[in-house]
Parts: sequence; C-alpha cells; structure tokens
Amino acid sequence: MPALTVAAFGEIMLRLSPPGRERLFQSPQLQASFGGGEANVLVSLAAFGHKTRFLSLVPENAVGNAAVAELRRRGVGTDFILRRGGRLGIYFAEPGSSQRPSRVIYDREHSSLAEARPGDIDWDRALSGIDWFHVTGITPALGAAAAALTLEALRASRAAGIKVSLDLNHRSTLWRYGKSAPEVMDGLAALADVLMANEEDCQKSLGLSLGSVQTADGMDIPSAEKMTGLVMSRFPQLKAMTMTLRRSFSADRNGWSAVLRTRDGFWTGSTYDISTVVDRIG
Repeated sequence: MPALTVAAFGEIMLRLSPPGRERLFQSPQLQASFGGGEANVLVSLAAFGHKTRFLSLVPENAVGNAAVAELRRRGVGTDFILRRGGRLGIYFAEPGSSQRPSRVIYDREHSSLAEARPGDIDWDRALSGIDWFHVTGITPALGAAAAALTLEALRASRAAGIKVSLDLNHRSTLWRYGKSAPEVMDGLAALADVLMANEEDCQKSLGLSLGSVQTADGMDIPSAEKMTGLVMSRFPQLKAMTMTLRRSFSADRNGWSAVLRTRDGFWTGSTYDISTVVDRIG
C-alpha cells in the first residue's frame, strides 16, 4: 500500500498518571506525558511510514511547546497547529489492576481547543495535499463550538474529495453542553466514508441498538454483523464500517477481535487473548 498523507483534528492533552499500578494520589508522584485519541492515531500512522498532519490548537507556553515537541519527535507534522488560548487540556489516567478498572478524569474546560470558534481554522489551507482525514467523537463532545469546527472540517474534506474516517468513541463524561450525542454525531456520521465503533458507541452516539453485541463470551459476531448492516443502511454514503469486540477478563487481560463490513461483504478478524495489558488507555 502506498504511503498516504493523513490529517486529524483533535486535542492533544497533558496526561498525568501515578507510577506503576498505583491509584491516583496514592503517592505524591504523577508522571507526565502527552496523548489524545486523534494524536495517538497519527503517531501510529507515522510509525508505519505515512505522512501525517495534526490540526489543533495549543497554548503559547512551555506546556504547549512540550506537546508540539513530542509530536514532532514521533514524526507527526505540526505546521498547522495554532498557538492560542491559555491552557492545554489535561487528563488524569489511573491504570487498572486485576479486577479494578482503569479510570480517566478529564480537565478540559477552557482549553485552547475548547475555546476555538468556527472560522478559526482555514480548512482549505490546512487540508491541502491531504489524502485522508480522521476525526473522533471526542472533539465534538467538548462543546458546541468544537462540534461546529468538526462539522466544518468534515464538510471541507468532502468538498475537497478527501476520504473521511470517523471513530465514534463515545465519552459520556464530556457530553454536558445541552446537546445529546446523537443530535450531533448523526450529522457527522453522514459525512464519513469509514466509521469505527463498538456496540456502546452505536447505542449512545447514534441511538441504535439490537440488544447486546458483547455476550457472556464477549464476541457475539452475528449481532455485530446485524449492527454494522443497520449502520450501513442508515448512512448510504459509508463505504466501510469496523467494530471492535472486547472481552474484559480483568484490567490486565483482555480478549480482542474486530469485524469489517463493506458494500461487498462482511469479514471477521482473529481473536487475540492479550494476557498482559500494559496501558489500554494510551
């Protein structure tokens, strides 16, 4: 497969985590790093040899500088990151252990991206030379302005003939600005070429439900086949949809599989038993 030039729009954040498997504030130490759903995708794509471009906003201070430097170190293009606003979003990530699940606490209000407004980004310029554009359902959950910016980005991508992938990635703790996820995400999904989700995402972001995709064994392929068919029927412009299927034995051991539906058929992936999960949050 030839290398693509892939852009993504979203927020890179400062991640603060306790050392090892400790709980938050069990000790006075927190380890600092950077992460974010869209940024993590670009880092992985850069590692696979694709050219990448991150579209975002970060503050003009030492924290923003460090975030941009980390992306550059990972091979992600940063020329279209705008520098404005007073702070970088933060998430506190507590790793799970055994039967204790992982936990994330967001501190993202009034961040540079959350304070951005429609029209702040010149999408024609930012998307010039791009083959593929990626976005998640996390950014439009931050507020009405972030949702409007995401819609701008998808419309500009479609107008430019750029392929669009949307990871629904529902975050219930973020949808707190007066609109429900389906009110916003339905319109965004209607502009995507490829949709990524799990069952909960389909239920909470699109208002679709068949019952449960994840049964006692965690891998109900027939239900996943029905759900992907329902989504593809609802959004006729979609060319493909993927669903991840996970069985959680503990925080340290997960079973993972995935399915893919296109207009030509339905395929299932292998199931992997990952016995030592290092960091599922990312």
